[in-house]
Amino acid sequence: MSFWLSSGVDAMECARRAGHSVAVLHKVYAKVLDQTRDHANSRIDAALRVRNEPE
Repeated sequence: MSFWLSSGVDAMECARRAGHSVAVLHKVYAKVLDQTRDHANSRIDAALRVRNEPE
């Protein structure tokens, strides 16, 4: 499950496949989810920088 989450698979899909509720997934895998949030924020920041570069 940690691998799926860290690879970017949606938390709801991971929970469904594992037979967990999303609440249980968030409780058990909170640390992994924090890391994926940081990764997502980095990707968003990078995309915004590229988008805002002058042409």
